[in-house]
Amino acid sequence: MGKAAVAAAVVCAAVVSGAAVLVVRHRMQNSGKWAKAMDILREFEGKCGTPIGKLRQVADAMAVEMHAGLASDGGSKLKMLISYVDNLPTGDETGIFYALDLGGTNFRVLRVKLGGAENVKKEFQEVSIPPNLMIGNCEDLFDFIAGELAKFVATEGEDMQIPAGTQRELGFTFSFPVQQSSIAGGTLVRWTKGFNIEDAVGQDIVEELTKAMERVGLDMRVSALVNDTVGTLAGGRYSDPDVIAAVILGTGTNAAYVERANAIPKWQGLLPKSGEMVINMEWGNFRSSHLPLTEYDERLDSDSLNPGEQIYEKLISGMYLGEIVRLVLLKMAEEAEFFGDTVPSKLEKPFILRTPDMSAMHHDSTPDLKVVATKLKDILEISNTSLKMRKVIVKLCEIVATRGARLSAAGILGILKKTGRDSVKEGEESQKSVIAMDGGLFEHYTNFRNAMQNAMTELLGEEVSRNIILKLSNDGSGLGAALLAASHSQYREYIESA
Repeated sequence: MGKAAVAAAVVCAAVVSGAAVLVVRHRMQNSGKWAKAMDILREFEGKCGTPIGKLRQVADAMAVEMHAGLASDGGSKLKMLISYVDNLPTGDETGIFYALDLGGTNFRVLRVKLGGAENVKKEFQEVSIPPNLMIGNCEDLFDFIAGELAKFVATEGEDMQIPAGTQRELGFTFSFPVQQSSIAGGTLVRWTKGFNIEDAVGQDIVEELTKAMERVGLDMRVSALVNDTVGTLAGGRYSDPDVIAAVILGTGTNAAYVERANAIPKWQGLLPKSGEMVINMEWGNFRSSHLPLTEYDERLDSDSLNPGEQIYEKLISGMYLGEIVRLVLLKMAEEAEFFGDTVPSKLEKPFILRTPDMSAMHHDSTPDLKVVATKLKDILEISNTSLKMRKVIVKLCEIVATRGARLSAAGILGILKKTGRDSVKEGEESQKSVIAMDGGLFEHYTNFRNAMQNAMTELLGEEVSRNIILKLSNDGSGLGAALLAASHSQYREYIESA
């Protein structure tokens, strides 16, 4: 071999060797980045842990806060608001009633014809609230609502006409913390779920709606102001006498339950004849050192419209689950280059990843996780992901959903403990307890619902859990408001005597 050939061979060997070193180094770098991403995921999973012992501590803390909130206003993170509903529907209510259900970014108007529990006719319309009205002023919001309500009333059919000489009556479901002063009066305590209309806080919500209806020329009386969860409880009880509580798991979350009136120290005045009172817990504001909070939850809270408030809601409700997933993915992108050398710009946008999208990814059953790939491309403009990466994203969705579901179950156990329904006492016949459930998160996120049900069984044991039923109550809050308008109608005595 000539000198030139030897030199060429040496050069080629050096080039090949250098290229091999670069490939190995690239693989080592990638391996290191992947390991870093997996470290972030594992650390997050560990901090989100909800073993049975921790869930019992959360349930005990919930029961303690319930006692404190019933003892005095301001005595607990739980408002434990008195609803003034002391008679739940019986199934015998009749007549035509309206309901307005304001619970989030949409509101619904309903027209309900009641003819007994098995004979209910319902018509409704859903309206989106323009985002600017959610942070504008009180008069503009209620003028918009009253205008849409008036349009709906104008569509009454012949079989939905109220008797001549009577006034239309409305049950108003208002899904925000209200300090009620009567069945049809109450002042707004604070906004949640993305609303922030400062001049409405401290105002009587029924008065604001009534003035707005007068401004648009609508003759209608608000005969019941109801929280959505109280409405769900009323709607559930109408069809099932074993309903003792209601839980909303949707955009936001809350719970209401039936309490013994003599177990409410802060109640002033005569005890109701029924001996019972529905309590609106406002449980989204629950907080305990036992809640498994992470750095991502703390960042979500500090960046929110209401820092330090609604901590439980921020862990378990539909408005926030997708955002927690986004925040973890953002850290993986920033610190482990999970999506490549640059952080995808869309991933930096708060709340771009909604919980329905998270649910779709979590439920993806295609072999190559095609749904996950499509969601990443359509929402975050991230393409060319590997199957291994997509599996990590499904795992992340599972961690966030499972924590939320199991903490929701612990909250329900707290209610059962407070009402003495968490165990079967020796020699006593087991009592059936139905929890009326409403909200898109519970209804549509199957993995969340299943994890919640499994946690209930773990917490209560097989024997007790057989008598604790989580029952979907579709549109319970809207129907419940109409039912409570009927049971508090100004014409009730006339109808009963007739």
